[in-house]
Amino acid sequence: MKFFLKNSIGRLDFIAWLLVLMFFCGSALIFNGNLLLSSAGAVGVIAELFFIALAIEIIIECLKNTKGIGTLTGFITNGPEAVCLIVGLVVGDIIFAASTPLGSNFMNPVLLLAAAIISGQFLRTLATKATYSSVTVLLTALAAGSFFILNISHYLFWLMASVTVTTILFFLRPEESNTSEPEEYSFKPSHWLLPAIAVLMIAGYYLDPVVSFAATHSLAPKGVIGFVVLSTLTSWPEFKSCLALLKRKKSLAAILNITVSNITNIWLAAVGVATYLLSHSL
Repeated sequence: MKFFLKNSIGRLDFIAWLLVLMFFCGSALIFNGNLLLSSAGAVGVIAELFFIALAIEIIIECLKNTKGIGTLTGFITNGPEAVCLIVGLVVGDIIFAASTPLGSNFMNPVLLLAAAIISGQFLRTLATKATYSSVTVLLTALAAGSFFILNISHYLFWLMASVTVTTILFFLRPEESNTSEPEEYSFKPSHWLLPAIAVLMIAGYYLDPVVSFAATHSLAPKGVIGFVVLSTLTSWPEFKSCLALLKRKKSLAAILNITVSNITNIWLAAVGVATYLLSHSL
């Protein structure tokens, strides 16, 4: 456990936790919110970020010798979005169901660049498969944004077009090579991988409600909460995985983590749309 804590929790995490506490408590003081409940909410958000960081480091450590680690982490870090999608479909709210995966498509590339700058890998990351990454990010963001301006009668066309484009992008993704010597594991991956994935999904699922609780009692401006706080914190798994990969000099893996995550977000939303259309046609 000491190994996990040492490698997953760093100065950046402490800064993020401090900013979260300052944001919600400061908002409560400025806008006459409930300081006690705002503090409790902020502590809850910090706890969520801690478990997400810990789970990501364990997952990366377990998969570090696996070819295609970027693609794998791209799928795994979308676990929380998948859970939120299912919850939205159960209550019959397609906009809520699709908004969590689709909303992440705008913040993911921003956090990739932030991770590249922090890790000192900005130029290297920018030059790695630049055409593929920029085209994929642009098209997946366009697909995500267009969904929210469509009428229900156009959902089927959106589904077919977005799935076709993203499937092509997925199969055109660059292949990851694993030419370096295998590294020794600090623990048995078979004992830790599945529990870490479970922790990531649970923590990711509850992050949005916890942030909303803190936001409600701090009376922070809704625009700031929605665009800055929620969109950033719900993409924290992708950010932490990119940071971990870039620190290991795996620029392509970090890029694929984001591009595959964006593609998977479209597929998740498409599954939600298809389920919604089928349920309303019966």
